Amino acid sequence: MMATTFWDPDGKPMSAEDFVRRLYGDLPALFADEKQLREIWSNPDTRAKLLQGLEEKGYGKDQLAEISRLIDAEKSDLYDVLAYIAFASATLTREQRVAMCKENAESYYMDAQQEFLDFVLGHYVTEGVTELAAEKLPHLLELKYRAIADAVKELGDVTSIRELFVGFQRYLYVEEAT
Repeated sequence: MMATTFWDPDGKPMSAEDFVRRLYGDLPALFADEKQLREIWSNPDTRAKLLQGLEEKGYGKDQLAEISRLIDAEKSDLYDVLAYIAFASATLTREQRVAMCKENAESYYMDAQQEFLDFVLGHYVTEGVTELAAEKLPHLLELKYRAIADAVKELGDVTSIRELFVGFQRYLYVEEAT
């Protein structure tokens, strides 16, 4: 049996319900609406700043992971957890996000690029959004190609590879057709 304790900024224990209520109250200072959250989350650099801002307000990755368990969204992206709390949006699993991404983006990429993106998306499904962080790109390239030089031969120069890695992420967070 495992229990997570939540703490308020003064170091006093609080219930999960109070923690979520406090998070709900703090989120409007970080993004105005779901569209802005989507824009922030679609870019690894702005996503990292948002996560840092959440951490500074007392919402670290462990607490957010526990909240995702509480709302039965362990297999969802943290974006979905935030959108659920802030806007009562339905959550998608990471697998559903990948399927949506492929449906929206597959025709934009050449075979070698799509192969690399499929590799990245596989890691995203199993490990979570941390696999989409900018600092993970060199590691992912080495896992897939064994050397950055080999990745460059397949995908183009380093700038193009970074643009590919950052650019495809917008397709993970497109607004769902209703």
